[in-house]
Amino acid sequence: MKKLWILIPLITLSCNTKQETISSQFTTDADLAIPLSADVSHEKLPDSIINNSPGVQEVLREGIMREVNGNQIVRTVDAADFPATLGEEFINNDQELIIKIRNFKNKQLSVAVVPEFKEMNIRINQIKLADGKLDGPMGREVVGYPVHHPGEIWVTIAKSNMASGEASGNFSVKLQ
Repeated sequence: MKKLWILIPLITLSCNTKQETISSQFTTDADLAIPLSADVSHEKLPDSIINNSPGVQEVLREGIMREVNGNQIVRTVDAADFPATLGEEFINNDQELIIKIRNFKNKQLSVAVVPEFKEMNIRINQIKLADGKLDGPMGREVVGYPVHHPGEIWVTIAKSNMASGEASGNFSVKLQ
């Protein structure tokens, strides 16, 4: 029985090391995409939308999808391209992202902010409806928000002043 207790940790260790060597032998496309010597900390794609619809691609080519004015980032999306996921990065704690949704005709809006790190201090600060009404602050996710008038809707995402933590980092916004 004493020999059994000695063998259990050895078997566990041998299984773990085999698994690590097997996974390290293979490379993925992600491993090959960026050279190991490249400094990627300052590299940024011109736009980071994760939606391959033809309308979005045309807007990206025209360059009117993303504007930066000081600490304010403005992204414009057409509701016809929903569902869409926008990728973005805050470099400073006082930045804000305004998503302008054009031609919104649905009766409900769903928005989810997904930060790269769980501790990131960002939220949906405000929703401006087509009729001019404002609502907020909210959390990281709004599901089935009622929209009574069609038109352009603005969603503002920024740091929560009621919580602590860094607001800088990568995140994505899912729109439906």
